Amino acid sequence: MIEVRDVTVRFGEKTVINLVSTAFERGRTSLVIGRSGSGKTVLLKSIIGLVTVTEGDIMYDGAVFNKLNFAGQKEIRKEIGMIFQGSALFDSLNVEKNVMFPLDMFTEMSHEEKRQRVNCCLKRVNLEKVNKLSPAELSGGMKKRVAIARAIALNPKYLLCDEPNSGLDPQTSIVIDNLIKELTEEYNMTTIINTHDMNSVLEIGDKVTFIYEGHIEWEGTKDDILHSDNMHLDEFVFASELGKKVKSSALSKK
Repeated sequence: MIEVRDVTVRFGEKTVINLVSTAFERGRTSLVIGRSGSGKTVLLKSIIGLVTVTEGDIMYDGAVFNKLNFAGQKEIRKEIGMIFQGSALFDSLNVEKNVMFPLDMFTEMSHEEKRQRVNCCLKRVNLEKVNKLSPAELSGGMKKRVAIARAIALNPKYLLCDEPNSGLDPQTSIVIDNLIKELTEEYNMTTIINTHDMNSVLEIGDKVTFIYEGHIEWEGTKDDILHSDNMHLDEFVFASELGKKVKSSALSKK
């Protein structure tokens, strides 16, 4: 479990995150949504330690991450898988070496053991015999799956994803969503996803946290969203005509 307790983040005089408290449970797919500039990306970066918390605590299974020394934080980071927006593969490395990168950094496995682990992870994301391809030879969906394979290489307890569907077509986005949800349950990970993709929210959102102007405006499940009376949430999720039809259809079935 990852807990956020009374977290505030300020940059100079500007408060970007204001007294946010929430918890992300193991084995569940938790999505964080909000408009650009709402603070959701800063929240994710605070959780992983890329942004310094001004006040409050970030806790990983009871350990106060933001108050640990460098060595203590490094131990927790070994247990975090990260999927970056745009995949963030190393262009100079082939697929095998990209997936092997965290194994090189954090383990003392033999090269053959690393290769076996890489092949296992690539097989799990339905990518085989692509080890020697460069990122430039991959489609957008394949790059995302390689990024997921790299993220699970160390058997992480925690999986943090920043816009994993960015730049993907709707069909490929569904494949990536389902893969992340399957892996969350299979590995019993604590998974947090920052997203603008409402299809993701309505399909795999075991828990949804809506950030509005730096604070948590609403929390619930994907089913709760359809019956929410929160005006800001409605404006964000159901702004389009299609969104309005989805909500109207859901309410008519109550």
